[in-house]
Amino acid sequence: MKNLKILPVFNPFDRSLIQEIPMQGKEELEKALETAYRLFTDRKSWLPPHARIAVLGKLETLMREKAEELTILASTEGGKPYMDSRVEIHRAINGVRIAAEEIGRLKGTQIPMGLTAASTGRLAFTMREPIGVVAAISAFNHPLNLIVHQVVTAFAAGCPAIVKPAGTTPMTCLRFVELMQDAGVPTGWVQALILDNEDAEILATDKRVSYLSFIGSAKVGWYLKSKLSPGTRCALEHGGAAPVIVDHDVALEKVVPALAKGGFYHAGQVCVSVQRVFVHHGIARKLAMQLSEAAQKLKVGNPLDPTTEVGPLILPKEADRIHNWTQDAIEEGAELLCGGNKLGETCYAPTVLWNPSDKSKVSQEEIFGPVVCVYSYEDLDVAIAAANAIPYHFQAAVFSRNLDTALYCVQNLQASAVMVNDHTAFRVDWMPFGGWDASGEGVGGIGYTMREMTREKLMVMKSEVF
Repeated sequence: MKNLKILPVFNPFDRSLIQEIPMQGKEELEKALETAYRLFTDRKSWLPPHARIAVLGKLETLMREKAEELTILASTEGGKPYMDSRVEIHRAINGVRIAAEEIGRLKGTQIPMGLTAASTGRLAFTMREPIGVVAAISAFNHPLNLIVHQVVTAFAAGCPAIVKPAGTTPMTCLRFVELMQDAGVPTGWVQALILDNEDAEILATDKRVSYLSFIGSAKVGWYLKSKLSPGTRCALEHGGAAPVIVDHDVALEKVVPALAKGGFYHAGQVCVSVQRVFVHHGIARKLAMQLSEAAQKLKVGNPLDPTTEVGPLILPKEADRIHNWTQDAIEEGAELLCGGNKLGETCYAPTVLWNPSDKSKVSQEEIFGPVVCVYSYEDLDVAIAAANAIPYHFQAAVFSRNLDTALYCVQNLQASAVMVNDHTAFRVDWMPFGGWDASGEGVGGIGYTMREMTREKLMVMKSEVF
């Protein structure tokens, strides 16, 4: 009898065992790849746009009916507070609707002919076709919405998809794939596999995969890209250490709550979480103290408690890492304004650090935890240079009442998106979303991803009629 590997799934708050899930191995992976590739290469099996739209409409309805179940499931295995998990589920439902709407926007354009004598007598236009099999490797921090962005987009674009969810949050993905099947997704078009890292690499690098969607660490993402088969397109989302510039003229009563939300939402486990806040010296200390006060008022604890605002880190080792980074920063000169301590095995107190060294890890690397660093600046250009000094360039923000100052920061910050008078973690699912440089490659967002998962084909028709 075959010896099955088992993946244990733990509640990140109390570390209780939720479920043990059988894992798939190389044999099941090969079967999944064969199925997906066969579906793609047989055009007769392709689903017409109206059929995909109908399935996604049914899926949206099912998700609305199961919204509470999905909220509790995602919160239980992922640790995101119930109030935020509920928002995520409704975002995911909206994402399904957006994908259905975007199907009708996957279109080509006419290419002008007759511009030279040699091109007369021709009509030319492009059309968009599915790129092929999509392999999606996902992350834990948004266990449903990320799957929508990686898998529903593939289905909507007409691509067979194989998804490998994060090992810490597989249950939400598996339940969602069940709902997709209940909505009418034909067998084989969306397959979920619970794989170890070795087999996940095989999935990502198989020559039958035409598109890799990866959300996770930069180390793993860039490694997988180096191993991709020739012609495989990829989207890599690695995260960053989001900078914020705060001008002297702002209303602190508006800025501080935004920074607290952007920095401590989901315990800072967000790829565009507020991390490095550069504040004009005239108000820097005042802002830092008010942010510290706001952080100390946040309720930390059980994510299933509807009043909890900050839940646990996904694993005990992450709480340990964040604590070590914080203590190192203090030893290197940072002043601890609040927090700086573990609250149990996986919860960490919301932490504010004042003027850490630019050499500290908290200033150089993504914290991915509930720690916000506040720095005082006198010269705006120096602050912008510090914000740009590390290789992670994702979303940034500037708070200012002066339009010229805000626009100057927008122009000069190295970031794929700059929020004006809002925190760095703002996102809606129809906007472009993706990091520059070490923060990743490719552009996310429902419609943008769907276009990335298709490719253009040109038809040139020669006729005496033209």
